[in-house]
Amino acid sequence: MIDFTQTGRLVITCYDRNAPFLESELLELGFQPEGVFRTHVELKGSLNDCLFLNMHLRTASHVLYEIQSFPLDHISNLYPVVKDLPWEEYIDPDGYFSVISNVRHESVDNPLFVNVKIKDAIADRFREIFGVRPDSGSVLNEAVFQFFWKGEEASLYINTSGDTLIKHGYRKIPGSAPMMESLAAATLIASGWDRKSPFINPMCGAGTVIIEAVMMATNRFPGLFRDDYAMMYIKGYDAGVFYDLKKKLEAKITDEPDLVFVASDISERAIKASKANARAAGVEDLIQFETCDFRDASIPETNKGTLFLNPEYGERLGEEENLEDTYREIGDFMKQRCPGYTGLVFTGNLNLGKKIGLKPKRRIPFYNGTIDCRLLVFELYKGSRTPGKTSPAGASD
Repeated sequence: MIDFTQTGRLVITCYDRNAPFLESELLELGFQPEGVFRTHVELKGSLNDCLFLNMHLRTASHVLYEIQSFPLDHISNLYPVVKDLPWEEYIDPDGYFSVISNVRHESVDNPLFVNVKIKDAIADRFREIFGVRPDSGSVLNEAVFQFFWKGEEASLYINTSGDTLIKHGYRKIPGSAPMMESLAAATLIASGWDRKSPFINPMCGAGTVIIEAVMMATNRFPGLFRDDYAMMYIKGYDAGVFYDLKKKLEAKITDEPDLVFVASDISERAIKASKANARAAGVEDLIQFETCDFRDASIPETNKGTLFLNPEYGERLGEEENLEDTYREIGDFMKQRCPGYTGLVFTGNLNLGKKIGLKPKRRIPFYNGTIDCRLLVFELYKGSRTPGKTSPAGASD
């Protein structure tokens, strides 16, 4: 078995464009990233650190622990390298494992063939040593090994997560056009929201954004809702470490009675879904729910608050034109009813974003699946920006 306290190379994957916000999370958790790339962050850590990260990270997809990196110039040379590794230190002969590959090399035209090569090498090693081999398949429900190969360099990892971390485990009803939990968390980190001032979420849909906001503000982490990670099937895993981390997660929760969260949607069905998801996350009592048009949402009077809207994008033919009025009304709503707030509009339609009629302070790029999106950040000024002058809400120098 392997030592879960031994430091090695970690690679934490995420959605494209989310890496800066993953880096911010890691720094806040006390880790020091060594490299930040478009879809992953690299650092040093142990397998026990991987368990901690799996339970805490909001913006990650998978946490990988490196087994070995090696030069590889052709698919024909992969089998002997893999077979030579001490797989009996990682899994039992009567265990189960799966393999994921991410390959870009001219000698490979089918990545599934790479998976088969790796599985065969592992199985043959076990047969030679023990006379039996572990089961293997495509379901990520026990030990998972991940292979990356680009150019002449290849790496094998323990995928310590197994099932992706982008879903945080509380969402029971997804809604009609759900935003993944990890993406919602990334937009909140990107916005600079202080996690203390009022957070208002018209057009809340299934409630993902506001639930993530409440979870951040009250120190609730995704590990509260998940009890199974692929690394638990690696030899040397100590269940006591997991239960200790679980208790510490529960102890971190800090419900602040003065926090203000308002979620509204014109759809009664959406509000029912939001309430059910918030109930599953343990935060329903912390959110004020309203069934109403976004223009009628309750906006507490404050000098500092955050407003988050995620309107439709108009992806199908003819929809964009119909949504132009909605985006104009969002701009009017923010100017007239939300002075003093920071306005956040997440959209996958940049043309419609311009119809808001206000100049954003920032345009932060994201992907929602394959859709090129922006988080538009508006400063909605209250009164005059400088003595002797007046500025409409949202005006920018």
